[in-house]
Amino acid sequence: MTDLETRIAQGRGDAPADLVLRGGRVLDVVTGAMIDGDVAIAGDTIVGIGAPYEGREVIDVTGLTLVPGFIDTHLHIESSLVTPLEFDRCVTPRGVTTAICDPHEIANVIGLDGIRWFQEASRHTLMDLRVQLSSCVPSSHMETAGAEIGADDLRAVMGDPSGIGLAEFMNYPGVIHRDPGCMAKLRLFAGGHVDGHCPQLTGRDLNAYIAAGIRTEHEATTAAEAREKLQKGMRVLIREGSVSKDLNALAPVLTDVTSAYMCLCTDDRNPLDIAEHGHLDYMIRTLIAKGVSRLAAYRAASLSAAEAFGLKDRGQIAPGKRADIVAVDSLEGCHARLVLCAGRLADAAAFAARPTLPPVGRHSVRAPKVRPEDFRARANRTETDVIGILEGKIITEHLREGIPVQDGDKRPDPARDLMRIAVIERHGKNGNIATGFVRGFGMRAGAIASTVCHDHHNIAVVGANYADMALAANRMAEIEGGFVVARGGEVLAELGLPVAGLMSLDPFETVRDRLVALRAAARSLGVVLEEPFLQLAFLALPVIPALKITDRGMVDVTRFEIIPG
Repeated sequence: MTDLETRIAQGRGDAPADLVLRGGRVLDVVTGAMIDGDVAIAGDTIVGIGAPYEGREVIDVTGLTLVPGFIDTHLHIESSLVTPLEFDRCVTPRGVTTAICDPHEIANVIGLDGIRWFQEASRHTLMDLRVQLSSCVPSSHMETAGAEIGADDLRAVMGDPSGIGLAEFMNYPGVIHRDPGCMAKLRLFAGGHVDGHCPQLTGRDLNAYIAAGIRTEHEATTAAEAREKLQKGMRVLIREGSVSKDLNALAPVLTDVTSAYMCLCTDDRNPLDIAEHGHLDYMIRTLIAKGVSRLAAYRAASLSAAEAFGLKDRGQIAPGKRADIVAVDSLEGCHARLVLCAGRLADAAAFAARPTLPPVGRHSVRAPKVRPEDFRARANRTETDVIGILEGKIITEHLREGIPVQDGDKRPDPARDLMRIAVIERHGKNGNIATGFVRGFGMRAGAIASTVCHDHHNIAVVGANYADMALAANRMAEIEGGFVVARGGEVLAELGLPVAGLMSLDPFETVRDRLVALRAAARSLGVVLEEPFLQLAFLALPVIPALKITDRGMVDVTRFEIIPG
């Protein structure tokens, strides 16, 4: 028999199914009903539900509830700090069977080679890894990245089986003001999926952005912002990452009515947060605990996500759908006890059977060696622009503080929580060093540095002491990038990220444990932020309001211009 005839025969019960899940109940994410009976699977496809079946293999799921595999609709695997294969091993057992990623972090360091590396990884992961093509490399003209990708470059990597469309279009001013480079990319993907990124955009500017053909968006941080985007035809992705935490604000918007047009995503979530809290499973149980209906939460995590991105073959436990199934302890608990990816059990043997993937982007830190005096803020006026951190958000405040000038320098002031922040170009292009001030770390001494520095991924360093800032920054070349905490001339903790200065080659468990040590070291400096390293990284992203810093200077994002020094 052909595959088609086999599926029909097994669905009708004329032949034993390849696999039967017996004893559980199925959540229907269309009607909200609970369906008793077996689930029959032929190869990678569900062929029957709600009836008794015989199978060549039978798995007892008595007492468990079967739900469709979870779909993370927007994330950057690089921000998990591990390789795609380790990310797969980390989150697939939690029920994530499809992940839609944008590899623009690695693309900003090594260009198309980074995108191709992710495309190759997608052929080996147990989950279905979908690789969108990065739209904004770099994110704007106000930073120095390691690569630049235009429309002609994107054409060279189109057509891969992992592809869905164009990834988040962060340069929203370029869209609404019709920048020729932006227009060329949008025309290249006309009629296809284009993912959005337009924080706090509203009114006619939002109308213009959506009119460009942009369909989905994950930057809503208030209920009002989410509702306007829904009313204007966008699919809204609720985000809960390690820094960007929008679930609490958007939970009231997610109802049985709106859930058909809302999805879930993590954007940037590291292995420590995943270990302590979870991934999409955490979002689902938290939403339900906050009063969101079980139907709305699970629909947003599966069927609505599949529909939003044109993945018509998944998102529901139903005949003809891809056999992405999660058996959970309860709908409220959402703890996965068994996960199937296209009919394949996600267990240790399946992960061990995957081939290895040679790393790329080694030795990518080519920064100039810095001296303590490089961090002096040469100025002659006290009024100072200060980045104000809003914990749990990647948007910032644009503060203005009076900081006295002493010997031609404005110095860090721990008593007022005013720390020096600097970005050092590390791609070997110009050696730029820009400095500024930030409030919100609570730091009293020392410094922390990172090459995870969105999206250009230069070296970002914040500190109360110039010598420690220099020590932390210079350590980056020696460990090929990563995170460093320094105090009193000593490195207290570090994590090397040798794959493009973004990802470790170690197992996710090792990375998780090192993040524990890094967090403790940061707290010993007085840092009060739960996730200081990723919070630092987003202070350098000049497409998120209101005040940021790149290697070219302090950026007024509202005006989309560099503030004169």
